[in-house]
Amino acid sequence: MKKWKKSKKMTVAFGGILVMSVVIGGCGGREDAKKSIKIGISVYDQYDTFVSEMMKDFNDYATKKEEETGVAINIDTYNASASQSTQNSQVENMITEGCDVICVNLVDRTDPTAIIDLAEKNNIPVIFFNRELVEEDLERWTRLYYVGAQAFESGIMQGELAAEAFLTDQSLDKNGDGIFQYVVLEGEAGHQDAIVRTEYSVSTMIDSGVEVEKLGYAIANWNRAQAQTKMAQLMSQFGDSIELVIANNDDMALGAIDALKASGLTKDEWPAVIGIDGTDVGLEAVKNKEMIGTVYNDKEGQADAMLNLAYELSTGSDLSDLNLIDGKYIRLPYARVTCDDVDSYMEGDTE
Repeated sequence: MKKWKKSKKMTVAFGGILVMSVVIGGCGGREDAKKSIKIGISVYDQYDTFVSEMMKDFNDYATKKEEETGVAINIDTYNASASQSTQNSQVENMITEGCDVICVNLVDRTDPTAIIDLAEKNNIPVIFFNRELVEEDLERWTRLYYVGAQAFESGIMQGELAAEAFLTDQSLDKNGDGIFQYVVLEGEAGHQDAIVRTEYSVSTMIDSGVEVEKLGYAIANWNRAQAQTKMAQLMSQFGDSIELVIANNDDMALGAIDALKASGLTKDEWPAVIGIDGTDVGLEAVKNKEMIGTVYNDKEGQADAMLNLAYELSTGSDLSDLNLIDGKYIRLPYARVTCDDVDSYMEGDTE
């Protein structure tokens, strides 16, 4: 995992707000926009592994941008702690303090109204990232943007990984019936990415000629500890009938692995486990052959794209070089990762 530059400073403010700064100073006090800009960020949960890694990349790219341009980039990052009302208040605070642009990792993708209204009223552009809001909401104002990836692509790739593994490794069909019996560890109930990832993963396996049978599922809220508990419950219910664990992200896949380790089963007796995101710990699990694969969500590319968009918006520059889709979207592609190519995705090798 990348280290922060020594100039990075991190302090904890009242109200559970995490503040990370590239350059010391508040949102206000900016005398020359060409010499100093301010970016405010609110993340839905600072303990989400993918989001945490993306934010570290964002700060690293900001430091590089400072060196390239001579423009001081001040960044305050707030933790919404999974509360939409807290996030709304944080955005209001960033606007009050005079931030040039605000980046929001929505707690509730269906409820961005308060944030959009505040931003439009004060003419502050907003970049939503990672947790995609409804298209109609993004179209409500011209200065709203989204940086992320297409959820269905990750589901397709996850399904391809599962199908290829089943078709090439007979040991995964533990009962020899020619059917891939699976369980699902899902993210938040009703969350678009969770629904889409699961749907496309399963349909892709079927389209690839694999007969499947769903044994059960559990909501684990993207969380490793919750996934371990839910996987233990699924194992208690279905025992060694489980041949595949489809997890909507790497943290939940790792939680399933934690449960498998605690069960006393040998690795040869484990079901196949597949995640999504390509976090540092997820890639390590693929390298160790604890997961048969993951789908790499380009956190470096997203962090770089979001930093460049925020910089251009803050300095009033032309956005034409950013290749915005429909003037609103920046999407980075996913990539399939197995033990055969995992080294190229691990620390320092993707840039």
